[in-house]
Amino acid sequence: MPRPRLDPHTPLTELHVHLGAAVTPAVMWGIAHAQGIRLPSKDYWAFRDLITVGRRRRHTFQGYLDLFHWTELIQSSPLAVERSVYEVIGGAYRKSNITRIELRFNPMKRNRGGEQDLDHIIAAAVRGMDRAVLEYPQVAAGLILCLDRGFSRELNEIIATKAIAWRDRGVVAIDIAGPEEPRFRFSDYREIFAACRRAGLGATVHAGETGGADEVREAVEALEPTRIGHGIKSTEDPSVMAMLRERDVVLEVCPTSNLHTRVLRDVPELRHVMRRLVDHEVPFTISTDGPEMLGSHLRDEMALLMRHEILSLDEVQRSIETAHRATFVRAATPNSEQPGDVQRGHRAAAPIELEVEV
Repeated sequence: MPRPRLDPHTPLTELHVHLGAAVTPAVMWGIAHAQGIRLPSKDYWAFRDLITVGRRRRHTFQGYLDLFHWTELIQSSPLAVERSVYEVIGGAYRKSNITRIELRFNPMKRNRGGEQDLDHIIAAAVRGMDRAVLEYPQVAAGLILCLDRGFSRELNEIIATKAIAWRDRGVVAIDIAGPEEPRFRFSDYREIFAACRRAGLGATVHAGETGGADEVREAVEALEPTRIGHGIKSTEDPSVMAMLRERDVVLEVCPTSNLHTRVLRDVPELRHVMRRLVDHEVPFTISTDGPEMLGSHLRDEMALLMRHEILSLDEVQRSIETAHRATFVRAATPNSEQPGDVQRGHRAAAPIELEVEV
């Protein structure tokens, strides 16, 4: 009996993909040389190994984060950001028929420690997005600006202020990312997230990846996001899964990423986690986290789950419908109503409530 396969013409929505992990190595190679960045090797294949997981690289969470050192450095200019965003959106449509995509990045990790102006970085991302959707009118796209656990509250407040200021030009949401930090508390960002929500921005938060179920609970109770990035550790606690189900908080699950970082040990543990989510009726979507860095595109992720009989075709299709519903980006068809609609051609609005001078 043939294995179930997803119709290749099915339009997909990608909710969790990082700019630093989504640009093809060949394009990154060209951007690096165009900017005169001194790379540790003049050999393309060595460079490719430098910015992708590869076979020889040690699979750890920190090892995965270390890959972003070079990708973020290479993308640290307006021209590089514009080209990167443009390439990712077009590539996602061509490779996986992704017709709605949210691309997330931290603009402060693209401004060379303050050398570049944040508004120029964000404007460049918007230009790249606009160019891509003009070429591919079937696609709707939006940007998510990432705050960072390792940043001070003041720096993160600046990023949130910029997200509000650019909300009518394509920034659709905010996120908090980064490894665990002993002094970090989600509750310290309650007011910032509330101000962003009032301004019409969506809210998603990285939680429950390396942290446990209690981290997911804290994020949901303190920040009231409508989505959680990863969130797989929520399966450790039935009460947390019940909270997610009752509040309709959608998990952005990234299977290959979690396997690579050893957050999930192996395919059997992935199966256990996914079946727990299904059995407890927790809404979830499938995402890549970083398709080029990890070498797995969105259709590959779905094929992996079906090949190992982790999810049925119907369950995969249900996750696709959940992604269409949970996106912060309006559909590419007229008269759609989604939170955080992208409105092209509008002048950036003034910051709301967060009175931080930049």
